[in-house]
Amino acid sequence: MSENLSPARIVSLLPAATEIVCALGFQDRLVARSHECDFPPGIDILPVCTRALMRPDGTSLEIDTEVKSALQQAVSIYEVIGETLQDVQPTIIVTQDQCEVCAVALDDVEAAVCRLLEDTVKIVSLQPEGLGKVFDDIRRVAGALDAAGAGDALIASMTERFETVKRRTVNSSRPRVACIEWCDPLMAAGNWVPELVEIAGGRDPFGQAGQHAPWLEPEQLFTEDPDVIVFMPCGFGLERSTAEACSLLATPEWQSLSAVQTGQVYATDANSYFNRPGPRLAESAEILAEVLHPHRQPPIHERLAWRQVLANKALE
Repeated sequence: MSENLSPARIVSLLPAATEIVCALGFQDRLVARSHECDFPPGIDILPVCTRALMRPDGTSLEIDTEVKSALQQAVSIYEVIGETLQDVQPTIIVTQDQCEVCAVALDDVEAAVCRLLEDTVKIVSLQPEGLGKVFDDIRRVAGALDAAGAGDALIASMTERFETVKRRTVNSSRPRVACIEWCDPLMAAGNWVPELVEIAGGRDPFGQAGQHAPWLEPEQLFTEDPDVIVFMPCGFGLERSTAEACSLLATPEWQSLSAVQTGQVYATDANSYFNRPGPRLAESAEILAEVLHPHRQPPIHERLAWRQVLANKALE
């Protein structure tokens, strides 16, 4: 429940922000969403106030090339639908200024507000560079909604779930885990993911907590030869993550990796979990623990959020 009956009219411009707002008890105050907001249930009835300006159905390499070209030309990847924003007349807009590839750029949001809305609109911009910053973002949104207590309770709930995962895996072996955030070209996961790996009882030799996702040279992957590989391509659900993994596992180079030979390769619904720095990062840690330590963490997310990917299946 919310802590007051604030008349806030909230627009969320990214999925993680929508999930934070709802987890704080303010789903009924949302008046519009981004085109990618799809959770929790019921969100899809809200008006959409953003759209992508590039094709989302290309290959990984095609998407990467198009994004890099847009950034080099200082062209936006997404845009605000001004008519919708003007129609819903928000009092609070939640956006982000960490990554122009992930959502509408803060400059574009500010320009739209200046052009279409009253100057009393409050813009809350998130910067989720690690778990600590995710918690800061939750506090920031809760503060804007006069719901500090709800923010503290959400953080406490997430923290307790993280601690439960830690307790279950504390005395187990700590495998080296490669978290793949993009497949062509290769990119390792960064920001909050290395912390999730540590919570789940693993070691991430490629990403650094609080740092953006690094490009990963194939030679680095083959030299390190990780014990486990987890595919979590940015914006991809379970089926597409599986397809990306199968494509790479079918190559001779990848078949030489220890993780591939031992069947320790997994695909995840990254779009719903690992790519969303909000409440469901708790589930993300549980997913990793299920993958890394199946005898210690109950497999409640298997088949729904992750699956094992075998090299021989990739060759069929």
